[in-house]
Amino acid sequence: MKPILILASTSPRRRELLELANIPFSIRKQDVDESVIIADDPAQTALELSIYKAKHVPFNAMNEVILTADTVVAYKGQIYGKPVTSEEAFDMLSNLSGDVHEVYTGVTICSKEKEVSLVEKTLVEFWPLSDDDINDYIATGDVYDKAGAYGIQSKGATLVKKINGDYYNVVGLPISRVVRELKQFNIKAVSERD
Repeated sequence: MKPILILASTSPRRRELLELANIPFSIRKQDVDESVIIADDPAQTALELSIYKAKHVPFNAMNEVILTADTVVAYKGQIYGKPVTSEEAFDMLSNLSGDVHEVYTGVTICSKEKEVSLVEKTLVEFWPLSDDDINDYIATGDVYDKAGAYGIQSKGATLVKKINGDYYNVVGLPISRVVRELKQFNIKAVSERD
């Protein structure tokens, strides 16, 4: 029976990245309380969150392969989640201004037979930002629902001076590495020949 990939995420960015790679998939929404995972470091947190999410997604068929992910932004060892208020977003962006921070994405891929988990790290350097720069960006509304209060794939791109590592990891899924890991589960990109 041909394996079926299930993306257990409502993230439009992760969906777009799988589509970009021509990987066929279905979406299955999962609701978990992420606050139960508290690890010692940001990389471990991202990894453990992806594993925790995978454990809470039921298999509806024997040939399903579940993909979960969690992206964490960290600066000086502190995790920056999704800001709720403009003040919180301002504080995050002020701290990240003119410095380098890390973005970790934990990924878990599992079938009934096996499980693979990984974490990818990318370093992101911001330009020095004035208060006006930050307030102008906050006014776009792009800061909400994004770890670290910015989206590199949208208006937040203007804040980034350079990156070291996988760009797509910062977007929310290290798609190049994920595509390679999916081959273990017999899931491959579809081509014009297929």
